[in-house]
Amino acid sequence: MIQHRNTLISEYVLDKEFICNLDACKGACCIEGEWGAPLERSEIDIIANELDTIKPFMNGEALAFLAENGFSEEDPDGDLVTTCLPSGACVFAISENGQHKCAIEKAHLAGKTTFKKPISCHLYPIRLLEMRDITALNYHKWSICSAACALGARHKVPLFMFLKDALIRRFGQEWYSELEEIAEQYANLK
Repeated sequence: MIQHRNTLISEYVLDKEFICNLDACKGACCIEGEWGAPLERSEIDIIANELDTIKPFMNGEALAFLAENGFSEEDPDGDLVTTCLPSGACVFAISENGQHKCAIEKAHLAGKTTFKKPISCHLYPIRLLEMRDITALNYHKWSICSAACALGARHKVPLFMFLKDALIRRFGQEWYSELEEIAEQYANLK
């Protein structure tokens, strides 16, 4: 792990090569897994306030589920996550041209909301672990992303570069610029 300001960064974030490959995985991260997408407490109010602008982009089954179960719950560890349909799909997952995408992001792309999607989704496959005074950034290895790893390796794009916009959204431009310098120093040491 590499310490940078108030973060601890897994070396995988710096040297794992990765580019999402929706043609291969079909957005499986939206419909598979034990629980929904992790949510930050601040995102609950944002999503609640934007829900009416997001609903038109959701399907009927998800809307019915949402009406009965809401969009968030606590997982067994007490962390906030999106609710999931009985199929396992995130309540905000939509199917479009054979791929699973996010209704929140679709509303954002249509200019209906300024909220892009939960930061955990934007940062994936980086998972954040909030500790007392520090945030750990870990690479979440999942077989559904093997095609993304292969595509990243083919184009030689490190994970942190692929997730530049998401990392800037969460930690700021200055933090990211410093991370680029750290990554260069780290590469020189290998």
